[in-house]
Amino acid sequence: MKTPRRFFLYSHDGQGLGHARRHLAIARGIVEADPTASVLIATGIEELPKPGLPRNVEVLKLPSLRKMANGRYESRRLLLAPRETRSLRSSLLLAAVKSFRPHVVLADKHPFGASGEFRHALAAARRLGARSALGLRDILDEASTVRREWRPHGLPGAITEHYDEVLIYGERAVFDAVNEYDFPEELAARSHYCGYVINPPPAATPSTAARPLVLATAGAGEDGFHVLASFLQASVGAPWDAMAVSGPHCPPEHATRLEELAAAANAEWHTFVPALETRIASAAAVVCMGGYNTLGEAVASGVPIICVPRVVPRREQLIRARAFERLGLLQVITPNNLTPEKLHAGLVKALSSTPNTTALDFSGASHSAQRLLALADAAIAQMNGEPAYA
Repeated sequence: MKTPRRFFLYSHDGQGLGHARRHLAIARGIVEADPTASVLIATGIEELPKPGLPRNVEVLKLPSLRKMANGRYESRRLLLAPRETRSLRSSLLLAAVKSFRPHVVLADKHPFGASGEFRHALAAARRLGARSALGLRDILDEASTVRREWRPHGLPGAITEHYDEVLIYGERAVFDAVNEYDFPEELAARSHYCGYVINPPPAATPSTAARPLVLATAGAGEDGFHVLASFLQASVGAPWDAMAVSGPHCPPEHATRLEELAAAANAEWHTFVPALETRIASAAAVVCMGGYNTLGEAVASGVPIICVPRVVPRREQLIRARAFERLGLLQVITPNNLTPEKLHAGLVKALSSTPNTTALDFSGASHSAQRLLALADAAIAQMNGEPAYA
């Protein structure tokens, strides 16, 4: 009888929801391709849609982290020192891997986790015979910054030593991460561009509303106040219905002010909306930051977009937004140029534009799932003493 395949998907989730949401999309791709597979997602994110999880997919909730600076994390809720938080999460990850005994481990972005918390679990999984894959979003940061951060830790060599494959969630033609980040030959050879990983939006349905809906979202919400405040001010007396989603991590004082601005604009306001991609698909235009998931889902919907990308502490969102702008997929307003007046003018232009028809490859979840399924087969074959083929 064929051994049921098991997958352990880990993401550190120090800021935003994107890491966990990518893993949810890939998990869905795995169980759709193999209904006998089991997927355990380890994450600190609370907002994954547990009632709507795909079959055979479970979530291991880790204590939540908050990113304080590049490479520095603190507990989001527990009154613990950073080292205590790291130790707790590391112990949970190690115990889960030893008990679950996955055939494949997939980590998102950080090969050894926040502050190295995943190192012991990864080593244990490999000792048990698991294959490993590292998932990287299309763009990490400016090339010089990534090289400078990776060099002291010898990360290209360490990734090659500990990971069988690198899955790049993007397209080489949009951003060539292998060349930009100067992957050594052996690491480049095991890197694969999979296309963009998104939770696919539903098919758009014609709106029967008298006025168009414009939706603004700031992802998880930790640093999106200026974007949403400008949008709500731009929507006062505007010829559209406004909806703003602040994100579950929006600071309380910002949420209070945004609620006041929403009332003044007669706008719909939420801190969190499950399956936001559904609302994006029904909008006439979207205002957002440049996060991987939100931008990908908006582009996939064909909806006109105004993007206000984050520029600190990383310039990843700005690089992605500029790349998509060159393809004619959106308008960019940088944070230092953002005003309610400029945003209002941009939205008037967006609402009169035609839907974009430039196609990106949004099959990244299924492509990644196929590569992971092949890795699982190779691990199982090796465990059973058969010749490995991946």
